[in-house]
Amino acid sequence: MDSNTRTPFDCVAETYSRFDLTIAKGYGTRLWDENGREFIDFTSGIAVCSLGHCHPRVVASVKEQAQKLFHISNLYWTEPQLKVACSLVKNSCTDRVFFCNSGAEAVEAAIKLARKFGHETRGPDCYEIITLQGSFHGRTLAAITATGQPVYQRGFEPLPSGFTHVKPDDIYSLRLAAGERTAAIMLEPIQGEGGVRPLTDEFLKAAREIADSLGALLIFDEIQVGMGRTGSLFAYEQTPVEPDVICLAKGLANGVPIGAMLAREKAMKHLGPGSHASTFGANPLACAAAGAVLDELTETDLLDQVKEKGDYLQTRLKKLASRWDKVVDVRGRGLIQAMEFSSPQMDLAKWLMEKGFLVLVAQGLILRLLPPFVVEKDEIDLLINALEEYMAR
Repeated sequence: MDSNTRTPFDCVAETYSRFDLTIAKGYGTRLWDENGREFIDFTSGIAVCSLGHCHPRVVASVKEQAQKLFHISNLYWTEPQLKVACSLVKNSCTDRVFFCNSGAEAVEAAIKLARKFGHETRGPDCYEIITLQGSFHGRTLAAITATGQPVYQRGFEPLPSGFTHVKPDDIYSLRLAAGERTAAIMLEPIQGEGGVRPLTDEFLKAAREIADSLGALLIFDEIQVGMGRTGSLFAYEQTPVEPDVICLAKGLANGVPIGAMLAREKAMKHLGPGSHASTFGANPLACAAAGAVLDELTETDLLDQVKEKGDYLQTRLKKLASRWDKVVDVRGRGLIQAMEFSSPQMDLAKWLMEKGFLVLVAQGLILRLLPPFVVEKDEIDLLINALEEYMAR
């Protein structure tokens, strides 16, 4: 490409299919492009900016930390790191936290932990991890292998060995797949990229029982549904089971990159010094933001609001679906909701963008809504009105 004719857009790798939209600023549920056009955000940066854009508590925390310390290696402790770790442990069923930079890295850490745990408790042949068809666990090589969607794997073969995929909610298939080689079962309690599909309580209980009977780990990937998205701090709290390992990222720091793998002591003790690391893990700026998020979620009634607004959004979607023969299902929990269509609606996201709404559409068939927790009911009503207009076409 001639450098004289190259535009700024030509300087970025084409790994995303982007909309023709450049966002300049945001506050709360609202975003503005470079020309001043306003949008109501029903994506939260794909479940990231859960408190809304530029949340005052997060902004103040990051500003304060930026004047103290940007980075120090993990050879030393920092106060923001210790605060977040203690808060996560206090409010979960886990005992220790490993910090990293993203969801994929949290999954990679969980995969390494599972293999180390299997090797040291049951021998070198115990390394397999069972995941589900339709799952999504990230974009690194091991994470896409764990992901149960071939579309993400094509062209990256040969894939690492040691992963088995079974059908969601199929207890019989899960039992058949589990065996002496099984080090862990890794699940999303609600499949996000797979179309907002909650797993049944019966399947989750069976997974817990199978893992216990084998001496394997049960890993919950809560990267998209954790940190309050379902109306509780962790999604597992609304299920009948507790996992051994939890993967977090996305909403943990409201837009500042951070990931975390939480685990019970029986598992985490197998990752000793030198077994895993992350240069930017527990970065003070990121941990300051995460601390502010956790304070907001645990010290206010925001989680109750997520449940209330989630119920309201689902009720409005179901009422709309009852009058729209192209809708086959409405499902979700809290403020992760989906409307599934019987045929592709390839222009829906773009059409809604022109009307001032940012949404996600998976596989052309599933409208996925992930608004910030501060979304108001009248903003939900505006989206429903726009969907009614789309329906009337």
